[in-house]
Amino acid sequence: MKLTLLGTGTPAPTSHRAGSSYLVEAVGERFLFDCGPGSHMRMLQAGIAVTSITQLFLTHYHYDHFTDLPHLVLRRWDQGAGKIPELPVYGPTPIKRIVASLFGRDGVFWCDLEARTKNIPSLGLYKARGGRLPRRKPRPVVRELKHGSAVNGNRWTVRAVETPHSQPQLRSLAYRLDCAEGSFVYSGDTGPCKPLVDLARGADVMVHMCHYVKGTEFNPEMLNCCSSHKLAAEHAKAAAVKTLVLTHITDQVGSDGVRERVIRDVSEMFGGTVIFGEDLKEISPKAAAPSKPL
Repeated sequence: MKLTLLGTGTPAPTSHRAGSSYLVEAVGERFLFDCGPGSHMRMLQAGIAVTSITQLFLTHYHYDHFTDLPHLVLRRWDQGAGKIPELPVYGPTPIKRIVASLFGRDGVFWCDLEARTKNIPSLGLYKARGGRLPRRKPRPVVRELKHGSAVNGNRWTVRAVETPHSQPQLRSLAYRLDCAEGSFVYSGDTGPCKPLVDLARGADVMVHMCHYVKGTEFNPEMLNCCSSHKLAAEHAKAAAVKTLVLTHITDQVGSDGVRERVIRDVSEMFGGTVIFGEDLKEISPKAAAPSKPL
């Protein structure tokens, strides 16, 4: 199993952190968890062909977690030239409506898709790529998930639990991928969440939101819907995961001096391996965890 951090940032735009996105390569598949703004470009920088993505899981619909969805679907479809399967897309409600609004009849990209599937020069390019007529529009295979959902693939399983973040306006999920090559957990955006701890128990690696330094929250409600560095450590310790990757990094958390304090505080609370997330960092979960204490 190999993990690539494609986007470790937040809604605040920066040149060095794309929006949330994490690629897991295992058992012959490429799983993408979230696809925030700029993450598709990070995928290209990492040398990952868009046509190679086999599964997409979305945690929730704050824009910093899914606005590269059109790039991913359209470029995968276009470059695939009808020779690869439709992309399976999983997420909480209303992912079916979102996908239909983008790619369905009279959706945002309907005019583009009409041209690419009917315009003679466009069809000529499609055929030059090896495509066969007639050309069909993209039809992602969409499944809506909820707390307790499981997706079973060929030699892998992904399970979901709901996390407290921005309810009732939107639902938010965390995911766990299990396969013979290892186990991966992604918190999505979350506040304190026992179901997440239960889901993550004993995992090889957990990628966890680390949005602010504990004690700097701007109102009490923030404690219940966003993760501080200490909450990430508490969750990792309670779940006894082997490696904790801190992500969703703000300028506050990533600034000089604060970053080192965060790593120190988390390491004092959690005895496993701690990795401070950076875009394009590659992690082999089992290799990252030391076999014995240093």
